[in-house]
Amino acid sequence: MTDTPEPAIRPAAEADLPAIVAMLADDPLGATRESPEDLTPYLAAFKRLAEDPNQHLVVAVRGDRVVGTLQLTIVPGLSRKGSTRSIIEGVRVHADERGSGLGTRFIEWAIEKSRTENCRLVQLTSDATRTDAHRFYERLGFAASHVGFKLQL
Repeated sequence: MTDTPEPAIRPAAEADLPAIVAMLADDPLGATRESPEDLTPYLAAFKRLAEDPNQHLVVAVRGDRVVGTLQLTIVPGLSRKGSTRSIIEGVRVHADERGSGLGTRFIEWAIEKSRTENCRLVQLTSDATRTDAHRFYERLGFAASHVGFKLQL
């Protein structure tokens, strides 16, 4: 944590990918599924995200350093009387910034962006082993109301 000004949240740029992927890989789960040494698949994914107006990949920048990332997906739907919802994914805060309040700022940003997109529901998933993250999301008003399922393809 540092005493420099608040990090700015802005759309991610292709040049941010090395820092983003490094943060995705910087924990026990990410270390087994991410490959920061080869950005090729991440570049292709970034281009797909950039072309989709329902995808918002953002970074937090302090000075000239990327210190956090988050992806927000807007999903139109029929359920809940045709409500649009948002999904928060890939929330990461650089190890040096944990405890600085940046995670809270990120989630607050995502909720506000969801409101401006006329979403009626914000949802996210968190790996069952991330108990600290669960407490964090519950503190911000999220309820563990569903059981999630995944199928690896």
